[in-house]
Amino acid sequence: MVVANLDQAVTQPQLPAETELIIEKKGVGRFATMNRPRVLNCINLPMLEEIAEAYEQWEEDDSVGFIVLKGAGRVFCAGGDLKTFYGLGKSDESWTAMVYIKYWLDYHIATFKKPLVAIWHGLVMGGGAGLSVTGTFRVATEKTIFAMPEAGIGLHTDCGASYWLSRLSGFLGDYLGLTGHRLDGAEMYACGLATHFVPLQSLSELEKRLSELSIGDDASVGEVIESFHNPAPISPTSILHKQAAINRLFSKGTVEEIVEALEAELEETQETWVKETLKTLRRSSPMGLAVTFKSIRTGRNESQADTLKREYRLTINALKGTATDDFYEGIRSIVVDKDNAPKWNPKSIQEVTQEQLESVFMPFKDASKELQLPSEHEPRWSKKFVKV
Repeated sequence: MVVANLDQAVTQPQLPAETELIIEKKGVGRFATMNRPRVLNCINLPMLEEIAEAYEQWEEDDSVGFIVLKGAGRVFCAGGDLKTFYGLGKSDESWTAMVYIKYWLDYHIATFKKPLVAIWHGLVMGGGAGLSVTGTFRVATEKTIFAMPEAGIGLHTDCGASYWLSRLSGFLGDYLGLTGHRLDGAEMYACGLATHFVPLQSLSELEKRLSELSIGDDASVGEVIESFHNPAPISPTSILHKQAAINRLFSKGTVEEIVEALEAELEETQETWVKETLKTLRRSSPMGLAVTFKSIRTGRNESQADTLKREYRLTINALKGTATDDFYEGIRSIVVDKDNAPKWNPKSIQEVTQEQLESVFMPFKDASKELQLPSEHEPRWSKKFVKV
């Protein structure tokens, strides 16, 4: 997941190492900086708790106009802290708090009542995307790199991704979710993941101009960001140029059919991107692919709230090892031992059974174990996680 040579966009102040979230008050704006640069600003429980508390206060504070979220150092956020999950393992379900708060917070971000601005410099992956992709403004740069690589490590496209990936053009979201393919900033803007593209050298001035605003509504914030918006062309080799082929190949009804279509395409065209796509799918977790595929297809017809409730269940079942231990094996192979030699179970997509799939999608027998989101008749920030 690490990408080398990502330049730091803005000179960051020396921040206390123990502080997970740095908050700065600038005019009517609140600038929040995720501060775990040594671990790519990966999300942990203290960071989530601080963000949730701050966002609740800011939404209810009339003196706050808008919020800017960014990452310390060279990365926005590379997702959840996988080593935390691996260290706890299946037997210690204290990870439930982190997962619950993350999905609960993602819902409130998606329905936030004030403008949210994400400065997407560097890596934007997994849960980091979930913290920001449903916000009002998402600013990418030439150093931004987006990916949802969860299927490759035995998980699924999480944190609401099966909702917003499924709403990209054609079947691009299916392709991105199944392959974990990386997009750069220009591609993110071109496909609609980012709302704006701002050159790296302009970020400091953009933040300065935002901090000078006396009104923090959508129009005022949007006008400032738009004044720095300068889209870069996508590369001639961008996967976005393959949209028609992606639609044709990834619109199939199963992962097996997608693989078969790609194999036939490779035999006919010998295109490099097809060969690389097949290689990626073959080394990914079969269960991760199957769950991701069904999740994205299901997300096409769901609300954001329903998607988050369902994905929460999928994530809890992955951590419980309900159908497979592939998530832990993926973390071991890629993050812990780094041998890149995972032993998946089931070993192939053909061996994934319908019963296994149904077991991870099925609602919990105890309804109180589901993600609880407030209804329109309840206080906005209710249904918080309560440790039992």
